[in-house]
Amino acid sequence: MSTEDEVLLAVDAIIDDFGNHRRAAYFSRFAADATFVFHTSPARLESRAEYEELWCGWERDDEFHVISCQSTNRRVQLLDDIAVFTHDVDTTVSLGGQVEHSRERETILMERRGDEWLCVHEHLSGRD
Repeated sequence: MSTEDEVLLAVDAIIDDFGNHRRAAYFSRFAADATFVFHTSPARLESRAEYEELWCGWERDDEFHVISCQSTNRRVQLLDDIAVFTHDVDTTVSLGGQVEHSRERETILMERRGDEWLCVHEHLSGRD
């Protein structure tokens, strides 16, 4: 399997776990020291634990549940043990019983750590 195929396999697992609201599996694909920048959050999240705490708050306070996630316009750039994955993402979630759709662009930085590729940074921006 090529390095690009390995990265795509890891990224597709992240997207699939997110799109099927498999929280534990989803977060296991991020390094503990991963950082996150979301256009919906006022500040950078400094760790996987911080993002997971935010997610749990959404579930508790907003009845947050991911219904689906579609990835298109995909690109992988390889830089030794780092990969930059960019794509357009269309997500459907339920918040407080209301279905909402979002169209966003995302950059995911993956790093090879041992035998696996883990996300070390995620940046999500709005898309018209």
